[in-house]
Formats: sequence, C-alpha cells, structure tokens
Amino acid sequence: MNFWKRNRNSVMENNDMLDEQTSMNTEQPDNLTTEEAINVNGGVPEETDDATPTDDATAETAPADKTSGELAELKDKYLRLYADFENYRRRTAKEKLDLISNANEGVLKALIPVVDDFERAMQSIQTTEEVDAVKEGVELIYNKLFKTLEGKGLKPMVSKGEPFNADLHESVTQFPAPSDDLKGKVIEEIEKGYYLNDKVIRFAKVIVGS
Repeated sequence: MNFWKRNRNSVMENNDMLDEQTSMNTEQPDNLTTEEAINVNGGVPEETDDATPTDDATAETAPADKTSGELAELKDKYLRLYADFENYRRRTAKEKLDLISNANEGVLKALIPVVDDFERAMQSIQTTEEVDAVKEGVELIYNKLFKTLEGKGLKPMVSKGEPFNADLHESVTQFPAPSDDLKGKVIEEIEKGYYLNDKVIRFAKVIVGS
C-alpha cells in the first residue's frame, strides 16, 4: 500500500512542476521590445511601410536627373551657338569695313593710265606748237577715260528733246518752246545726267519749254 501511495505523490509533484514551468514560459512581460517579442514568438519581422518609398523616391529622382541633363545640354548648345554668332558678326563687320575702305580701288586702278596720258599730254603741250596735235591728243584721252568709266557701269543720260521727268531732270528755268511739240520737254541741257548701271547718280540740269 505504501508503494502505490508514494508513486502517486511523486506523480503529483511532477505535474505541479510542469504546470509551473508552463506558466512561466507562457507569461510575457509587458515591456518587451519588438525584436524581443519576435525572438520569443519565433516569428519573422514584417516589412514596414518605411522601406517601400525607396522605389518611389528613385522613380521620382530619375526624371529630375534626366531634365537636369537636358538643360545642361541645351545650355551648352546655346553657348556654342552664341560664340559662333559672335565670331560671324565680328567677321562680317570687318569684311564690311574692308569693303567700304577699298570700294574705289578698282575704279582708281582703272583711272591711273588715264592720268598717265594726261601727264604726257601736258609735257607735249609745253614743247609743241601744233595745236591740231594737242587737240587730237586730248580727244584720245577723253575717249579712253569715257570708255574706262563705261566699263565701270557709268552711262550718260539723254535728256534733250525728252519730256520733263522730275525723277531724272532738275529744271533750272523755263523758256518759251521753239515749237508746240517741245512744250513740256527739255529744250536745252545745262549739265548732263548720269546713271550707274540703272541708278541715277546725277540728275540732269535742263531748261524746259513752256
């Protein structure tokens, strides 16, 4: 009898010890941290919302970087274009100044031989007594000069007998017309007018019939 009683008492003691250990394991203190609670429960930490915005931030940063790159490229192109334009403007301004300063070079070169002829004619006048030879020499020089100027685009204006035109003629005075058909027309030319190509460079001074 005593044997069975002792066994029952020992079993009861063992059960009490198991209940006490179980209660100690199941009870958790209120002040556990998140990591401690995860370790106790044997779980895996959940992903929080703080990690997700990383992809969104990267997606927002990419267009900004692309825009900055495009702005830098456009600025570089603008600076290059501005520099090219400044060089072009300076070059054209210099060429324009050179053109203006040397515009008469061709005409002057063409007139130098005429000047040489005049110098020779003046020397001949001092030593010769033949008037006809002098006249012939002057006429030759005049023809040479006139052909030189014609080669540069100079053209004399024909005014006598033509109707008066304020775009071509400058009326000095009016005289009674010798005939009715000359009324309102140029009856005398005081100073000849000239064209340079098709442009009037000197108006003809004329007398108009009234």
